[in-house]
Amino acid sequence: MPDSLGDLTYLYRLVVGVFAFIGIAATVFAAVTGVGPVLWRLGTGLSKRKIGIFAREAQQTSLSNMLVKSKLFSEKRITRITSEADFGDAEGIDVFLVYWPDWQQNIDEIIRIKKEATALIIFAPQSEPRVPPEVMASLENKRNVVLSNLRGRLMNDVVLSMITSGYETK
Repeated sequence: MPDSLGDLTYLYRLVVGVFAFIGIAATVFAAVTGVGPVLWRLGTGLSKRKIGIFAREAQQTSLSNMLVKSKLFSEKRITRITSEADFGDAEGIDVFLVYWPDWQQNIDEIIRIKKEATALIIFAPQSEPRVPPEVMASLENKRNVVLSNLRGRLMNDVVLSMITSGYETK
């Protein structure tokens, strides 16, 4: 009898070990194929992508400081665009952050220089003039466009845009 009990214990441990191995393998596979690419994109987005801030001086400093003080973005990855003459500097930028009150007259030009894979985030605070319906209609048809009304939400939109944009369609 003791031999059969030992055999059952061995068989039990073998079955539990096989199921544990399958569970661990499935978890590792799911992490590598599901979460892994997202984390890779997040890391790449935060470390290599460039942000162009379209704002006049006062808001330029405020928005830039908000991004840098979060410790998610490097100052060297931020390009300041304060006038129409700086539009050439927007070449190669992955995320356009536009302060609506300063650039509402130039939004068509900004949309024109935006590439398909470039994210466009329009920051239109509640206390400032609202984005008109005709502009909203034109923005709605564009890819990678976000309208943000709150500064706290703006940071989230920048991070998400860094993850989801910057990849050319093939």
